Amino acid sequence: MKITFLGTGTSQGIPVIGCKCPVCVSGDEKDKRLRSSILIEHENTSIIVDTGPDFRQQMLRAKVDKLDAVLFTHEHRDHIAGLDDIRAYNFIQQQPMDVYAEERVFRALNYEFPYIFAEKKYPGVPQLNVNIITNFTFHINSIPIVPIRVMHYRLPVLGFRIGQFAYITDANYISEEEMEKLIGVKYLVINALRKEKHVSHFTLEQALHVVRQLSPKRAYLTHLSHQMGLHAGVQKELPANVLVGYDGLVLEI
Repeated sequence: MKITFLGTGTSQGIPVIGCKCPVCVSGDEKDKRLRSSILIEHENTSIIVDTGPDFRQQMLRAKVDKLDAVLFTHEHRDHIAGLDDIRAYNFIQQQPMDVYAEERVFRALNYEFPYIFAEKKYPGVPQLNVNIITNFTFHINSIPIVPIRVMHYRLPVLGFRIGQFAYITDANYISEEEMEKLIGVKYLVINALRKEKHVSHFTLEQALHVVRQLSPKRAYLTHLSHQMGLHAGVQKELPANVLVGYDGLVLEI
């Protein structure tokens, strides 16, 4: 399985025009973070998790010429706003895109993109196949995917486990029952917004606490804000098995 980090930032973590903070003016490419998203390639199937506002740029940058499915964690705009650009894959692949999300998330997508879901569609709009998922294991082609229910303050969000890999973003609480689904994970991606307390995201220390509980071989931090600081500086503060994620990072599992 191949995992490509397409984006590791947040709406508070991407470069801002005119901003002079250390992250924005950094010359280190690892500090140039687009909105959080990953590409999973396994058994000839390519899956993207979340289509944020940077979706088109991310796919061009990573040269992704084949996409089989879109998987959504939740409905916040920094995770769904790029959905319209799946139309390019509709055109290339000459078929609708399989999209997987909870029913609540599809209601939000319908609200944000009514033309996609209209009964009488305008020619050329994105075409998709709706696949409603719950908090139970489902399959994309032959790949079993285990949803992990996490809380983003009061909003239920899904993380996902595929074999020895798990991806959790936009969370600040995981119940004991859901933590059990993560036992044995060797590669964990988890959100860590900043060092200071936040109402809906894990802090760095809270994310490290989850890592200590699960003891993966490697853990990677994502959904990083500018307030977290520079990539190189944060990396020096971390345990040997924890790495700061960055756009373009590729894992071969």
